[in-house]
Amino acid sequence: MDAERDHAKSELEQFKADIASAMKQRGSLEKALGKKEKSLDNIRNQIEQIQSSIAMKNDEMGTELIDQLTPEERDLLSRLNPEITELKERFLLCKNSRIEIETRKEELETNLSTNLIRRQKELEAIISSADSRTLSLEAESKEQELKSSKRNLDELTSLLKANVDAIHNFTRKMDDLKRKRDDLKTREAILEQTVQDGAKDLEQLMNSRSTYLAKQEECMKKIRDLGSLPADAFEAYKRKNKKQLQKMLYDCNEQLKQFSHVNQKALDQYVNFTEQREQLQKRRAELDAGDQKIMELISVLDQRKDESIERTFKGVARHFREVFSELVQGGHGYLVMMKKKDGDAGDDDNDEDGPRDPDPEGRIEKYIGGQKTVVALTLIFAIQRCDPAPFYLFDEIDAALDPQYRTAVGNMIRGLADMADTQFIATTFRPEIVKVADKIYGVTHKNRVSYINVVSKDQALDFIEHDQTHNAS
Repeated sequence: MDAERDHAKSELEQFKADIASAMKQRGSLEKALGKKEKSLDNIRNQIEQIQSSIAMKNDEMGTELIDQLTPEERDLLSRLNPEITELKERFLLCKNSRIEIETRKEELETNLSTNLIRRQKELEAIISSADSRTLSLEAESKEQELKSSKRNLDELTSLLKANVDAIHNFTRKMDDLKRKRDDLKTREAILEQTVQDGAKDLEQLMNSRSTYLAKQEECMKKIRDLGSLPADAFEAYKRKNKKQLQKMLYDCNEQLKQFSHVNQKALDQYVNFTEQREQLQKRRAELDAGDQKIMELISVLDQRKDESIERTFKGVARHFREVFSELVQGGHGYLVMMKKKDGDAGDDDNDEDGPRDPDPEGRIEKYIGGQKTVVALTLIFAIQRCDPAPFYLFDEIDAALDPQYRTAVGNMIRGLADMADTQFIATTFRPEIVKVADKIYGVTHKNRVSYINVVSKDQALDFIEHDQTHNAS
């Protein structure tokens, strides 16, 4: 038992030594990790600066100066853009991997600071209270935990090393991109200088062009002043040299001085006036044709208007005869259209409703009030039969009528209301229209205020009878 206890103590001391060495290794790893974190922060800052610089350069490369790059430079730029995008994606992957490693490291640190230290205290307590058998089992479990911790530490170290290598590779690529960016910037400056030189040359050419255009306009003006030229005017002088042309021009000017009083543009003016005359004649012919068509259309419309008026008048006249025979028993009435006095053609139908000569004996001016009212009502009822309206408003139409005519008018209104579904509103002081009415309203006046009330037919007839008796007395 003593030997086993000594052996367990020696193993425990060995475990303590291993734990102490593991703690030292952890401290050294923490220090190295802190240095790596600082280095990673510096690298991250550099990456952000480089990314901002790349963004600025991308903005610069997006300007119109990119059109001045050579095809090789454009190909290089198009190849670099996907590479930069790929590097950014890889950088994001490395950043995510680093975050995962830091998270894993924090978990291990928490495990070391909580579980292992606490477990060490538990082992010390167990050693003080446990026997040799339990010590051997605990030692084996601790060895397993130590081995797992070493494996985890090795994995983290390899991951950290891979991340550091990836960061170094990314830094090298960023340096290459910086050099390429500087080369592109140099080429861009060269292209800008080339564009400026080209702009200066273009400005000089534009000035020369404007000068030559002014000279050309001056020459064209002189040519126009010469008037019309024959078709072979330019062919005849193509083979002449400058001196010969100048001499011929001088001689020509001297000869033209003799004809200074002649209008040199007479031929052109004659041609222009002839063209204008032809255009005006053509326009006059078009206007004459349009005027003829308008007159034909007016004639057709006048004819249609006359036919429509005559057709409507015949219908009203036919109904006028019918209504007049109903209102005046045994009487006959005709609606006559008067002929014009200027001898214009009238109606060719030779019917009784067509135009006629004036009949002095049948004019309405010589009729008395009741007869005029009968004729007017006959015309209204004739128009109503020809073109019915939804309702009619009559104001004491029976005031000047005899009883027989009032009865006929009442019966006419009753019949039209029943057959044509027409509404008649009439005011009256006579019983004939009251007898055929559907609804009767009485209007009274009291204290300077008018009142309207629905009354029965008997009440209305009594009121009319009382009113007639009062007026007769």
